Amino acid sequence: MTPPAPPRPAQLGPLLARCRLARGWSQQRTAAELCAAAGVPTLSRHEVSRWERQRRVPGGFWLGWLAVVLDVPLVALAEAAAATRRATRRAVPTRPARATGPGRAARAGTPPAGRTGPGRTAGTTRGGGARATGTG
Repeated sequence: MTPPAPPRPAQLGPLLARCRLARGWSQQRTAAELCAAAGVPTLSRHEVSRWERQRRVPGGFWLGWLAVVLDVPLVALAEAAAATRRATRRAVPTRPARATGPGRAARAGTPPAGRTGPGRTAGTTRGGGARATGTG
């Protein structure tokens, strides 16, 4: 008989939200505490929100300061960040191939014959490529 699998580490977003709420802090207050501790004035509540919603995963620098400010072991945050990255990689859907048909390019990124787009001049150069400079 095989032993039960060890529990998966919590994902980072919910863990950060629980730790923040346990202190009674808003995302704004958390960002301010992180800025004060790290000496970096550029972290906003929006970034804290992105971390909690798992739109982004903080790197090592911010994980270290989150551990200090929220009084959580760094290893717990690092494991949760790794679990979040793994889950995010598995959950990213692949983009379906674009359908081709009459009037559509056969290869993605190739404009249909006879049409030009931004930056495409159908083989002509406007203005002759040289610029006249006058003195006077």
